[in-house]
Amino acid sequence: MNTQAPMQRALGDQWARLPEVLQRHFQSAAHRDMGTLDIEYPRFMQAPLYLLDWLGALLRRGGIAVPTTVEKHMDGERQHWRRTLYFPDGHEARFDSVWTYAGGNRIIEYVNPFLGLCMAVRTDGECLSYEGVYFIFRVGRWQLRIPEGLLLGHTSIRERPLHDGAFAMDFRLTHPWLGQVYRYAGAFRTTLEE
Repeated sequence: MNTQAPMQRALGDQWARLPEVLQRHFQSAAHRDMGTLDIEYPRFMQAPLYLLDWLGALLRRGGIAVPTTVEKHMDGERQHWRRTLYFPDGHEARFDSVWTYAGGNRIIEYVNPFLGLCMAVRTDGECLSYEGVYFIFRVGRWQLRIPEGLLLGHTSIRERPLHDGAFAMDFRLTHPWLGQVYRYAGAFRTTLEE
């Protein structure tokens, strides 16, 4: 059985060039990232976000410096991500996903058993970049791939080390006509689970 996390497998030889703080963030050992997220989107996205939130794809609530915990563990070759956001009014929001290796430099992040996003990953200096390639809809053995720009727009993620042992991440969803329709960004520190 392969004990490498999906990101390590997708990066292949590039994994060794990834800064240690980002290697810890994607390691196969059970671990937790703790930090804060800023979540922003234009007002017209509120209605579509109800459906996307119900599907497990995006959160329908914005905020600044929202305390966030991300717990990760491996189950065979799949990595489970459990994100919990703690809003100032006491509301907690969950955003869970499962990551799998998809061959080459690609990973798929499934936000529910039927819907996933395939992303191509690469190192860029000390940074890690992901670009959306296609959405995948699956029912049993049947799978449909839809180019990711045809739905909500283009997904991009950039992660970089910070000088204090933390890392920053920036997720953006950009529509070809409407511009940026969703963004979340923040800074985190990784600790091993006990």
